[in-house]
Amino acid sequence: MANTLQNRYTDLDLTFTRKPVTGDIALSTNDQAVIRSVRNLIMTNHYERPFHPEIGSNVCKMLFEPISPLTANYLQREIEDTITNFESRVKLQQVIVQIQPDANYYSAIISFFINNQVQPITMNLTLQRLR
Repeated sequence: MANTLQNRYTDLDLTFTRKPVTGDIALSTNDQAVIRSVRNLIMTNHYERPFHPEIGSNVCKMLFEPISPLTANYLQREIEDTITNFESRVKLQQVIVQIQPDANYYSAIISFFINNQVQPITMNLTLQRLR
């Protein structure tokens, strides 16, 4: 009988909810942990992480540019490069950035495979400036 070796990915739950029995902080596991990691990686600016200034992207900086197809194309390439360079647990399939000019934001649809899984994961991000 062959055993299947499957990676288990864990991370702290950023809502900091407590487990009811032990009172410890809950963990995000497997798909949810990787999805949150990808989102945090995209929304992190360069020089925000201590001792690792290279980790991050220029996505937040580009949200202050005028909304245009050129900026949407730049955001798409920046997201692709960031995920490819810094998230080794993921095989990127597709990134689509759509313009929402009336609401003044971009909508990003990111599809990827987590290593050793056959089901693709699709996540939707709303990219808008916060000031």
